Amino acid sequence: MSERVPVLRIGDVLLVSIQVDLDDQTVLNLQEDLAQQIVDQGARGVVIDITAVEIVDSFVGRMLATIAAISRMLDAETVVVGMRPAVAITLVELGLSLGGVRTALNLEKGLALLRRSGRSERT
Repeated sequence: MSERVPVLRIGDVLLVSIQVDLDDQTVLNLQEDLAQQIVDQGARGVVIDITAVEIVDSFVGRMLATIAAISRMLDAETVVVGMRPAVAITLVELGLSLGGVRTALNLEKGLALLRRSGRSERT
């Protein structure tokens, strides 16, 4: 049985902290859970914390891009935080630019990024 990745709410932002190895079913569950919670909670932002992710491959890269695309379709912006230098290098070497995914060094900066972009859209 695959694990479920918890989705936590911080105001109008959903936080996904990836602490488990991602297999196909876990990713599908996460995509469904997150999409449902964006709608149910009226979230305008999603922060994906990958601090615990040590190794990334094209599967993980595509998963991040897909989650960002789903979130965008549901009117929520995605920020990936906690990316290690080796992960960033690997993603670039794999040719995965993660279009539509904004990044920040840590959770605090990611939340600040979402707050700034939210204010600019409402003015």
